[in-house]
Amino acid sequence: MKLGVFTVGLPDLTPEEAVRELRDAGYDGVEWRVTRVPEDARSEEPSYWGNNLCTLAPTEEEARRARRISEEAGLEVPGLGTYVAVGDLEATAEAMRFAVMAGAPQVRVGAGAPDGRSYEELFAAAREFLEGVEDLARSHGVKALIEIHHRTICPSASLTHRLVSAFDPDLVGVILDPGNMAQEGFEDYRIGAELLGPYLAHVHIKNSAFERPAGGGVWEPRWAPLEDGVVDFGLVFEALEHVGYTGWLVMEDFSGVRPSREALRYNLEFVRSFIGSS
Repeated sequence: MKLGVFTVGLPDLTPEEAVRELRDAGYDGVEWRVTRVPEDARSEEPSYWGNNLCTLAPTEEEARRARRISEEAGLEVPGLGTYVAVGDLEATAEAMRFAVMAGAPQVRVGAGAPDGRSYEELFAAAREFLEGVEDLARSHGVKALIEIHHRTICPSASLTHRLVSAFDPDLVGVILDPGNMAQEGFEDYRIGAELLGPYLAHVHIKNSAFERPAGGGVWEPRWAPLEDGVVDFGLVFEALEHVGYTGWLVMEDFSGVRPSREALRYNLEFVRSFIGSS
């Protein structure tokens, strides 16, 4: 398995700084965050989903920049973290053109979130969208990925499999994300990995925990460092080994407990300790 980092987790580093740090730490690749940072956020302090300095705009110039600086650092680009909404085939095509220029074989697309409509309505909209996405994936030679994610219609392996199972796994795949599943959608990792089968195309590595409010009540989720949260990575890696997964493991540490450069190195050694013992 190869190890990379999704640049959403490096908000205080520029893309050029990020690839140098990843190279020096010993990573194999970089998964670029591709979206437009709002102008009104650019004056703010760097943050994961606000003024994220390690974000590339979805333009041809930025795609060529991604390819150039990744190659100069000796890093592969396993995929792109885009924010394509359900139904937006134009943005999907734009993301896939970016991927081709950047040398990325995969892009993330959305599945939709609860919005008051019934689940079956949301499911039908997502299924119709993916029919168009599959056609675009075939014509561009880029696989589309659905991420298992809380507060979407795909929070678990089984619900995600229900959505993607109608499509060619060479064109539409799934990102397994145990950190998201800890907040919503937890299922036994081995069962989930077996169920996803050929659709298991990518893995994100992060962790979550829960905080008890003062005085009690409903516990609230928060992001946690890899070594101290709900996710049992020993079981995660046992499941991945069981199904013969040999793809990418990409870090998404949103805990903020360590500075970006320190977190890069710590998380790499943390994950390597499981790979080495498997």
